[in-house]
Amino acid sequence: MSDTAFTAKIAATARARRGRLITWLAIAVFAGAAAYGVWWLLTSGKTVKTDNAYVGADVAQVTPLVAGPVAEVLVKETQSVKAGTPLVVLDNADTRILVEQARAALGQAERRVRGYAANDTAFAGQLRARDADIARARSDLDRAKTDLTRREALSSSGAVSGDELTNAKNRFAEAQAALAQAQASREAAAGSREANRVLISGVSIEQNPEVAAAKARLDAAQLALDRTVIKAPIDGIVSKRQVEVGQQAAVGVPLMAIVPEGEAYVDANFKEVQLKKVRPGQPVTLTSDLYGSGVRFHGRVRGLSGGTGAAFSLIPAQNASGNWIKVTQRLPVRIDLDPKELRDHPLRVGLSMKAAVDVSDTH
Repeated sequence: MSDTAFTAKIAATARARRGRLITWLAIAVFAGAAAYGVWWLLTSGKTVKTDNAYVGADVAQVTPLVAGPVAEVLVKETQSVKAGTPLVVLDNADTRILVEQARAALGQAERRVRGYAANDTAFAGQLRARDADIARARSDLDRAKTDLTRREALSSSGAVSGDELTNAKNRFAEAQAALAQAQASREAAAGSREANRVLISGVSIEQNPEVAAAKARLDAAQLALDRTVIKAPIDGIVSKRQVEVGQQAAVGVPLMAIVPEGEAYVDANFKEVQLKKVRPGQPVTLTSDLYGSGVRFHGRVRGLSGGTGAAFSLIPAQNASGNWIKVTQRLPVRIDLDPKELRDHPLRVGLSMKAAVDVSDTH
């Protein structure tokens, strides 16, 4: 075979091979396009996605309930703590004094109430003495009346002088006054005893209002003392620590925040045109920029916010004046995450997420 014929044969073989490759490539492209078309037809409209999603959590602010200088700071930024762990200790010298004063006041109240009980016994004795005085005064009155009656009967015969009759009348009047005075003294003693019994009747010493009030003041002082040790309200990580030793802590001013580790959620900001089929309870698949697409989180829609971010901004947009350009709004959708997945792959507040909500079931 000549060189020209051999070269022509090789060229023909190459063209045939190239034609087959182009054919198979076209078939592969067509098959891929057909598969994508089928996949798109099957999945189109069944999910809504956004990468405008961020991790959130119900962060606990640590604020003092009593004021005072900071004596100790027991935790550091990023430290994990359990609920009840002491975080900050305030100087408690003043509150300890208040506790001692309240305890002393409670002791005085208890002694005063015991004195009321002792007074009741004393008043009872006074009543018995007044009863004896009344009996004696009544006896003296009866005797004076009998003596006066006898002298009045004898005065007509002249057997009793006028002076004796006058003296008998005076003794009778004095006896009447003495009886009235004894009765008045008894009424006063009875009133004093009744007033004293009102303070102690029907309750024990511990239940007496004076003692109870003093006990409440002691409890309040003890509570203020206990609150000088500021403890973690929840399990979590110490964040935004803004307290140092010697600082004057004020009531209600945050010292730090505790971010829960296993109770995070995601706020996904979907466009308003994506929310037609979104319902609470629908499943959500999420990925985090922290772990990449290899780690998937699963959750469920808890609910949709009551307003857009623009509506709740510090200065809401005012579209009723001037030129206006329509801007598609976004509405936050709260998504609860699987706690087990959070334990295996912890998330931090503010991390970016990608969320895809399965809206195939809209019931």
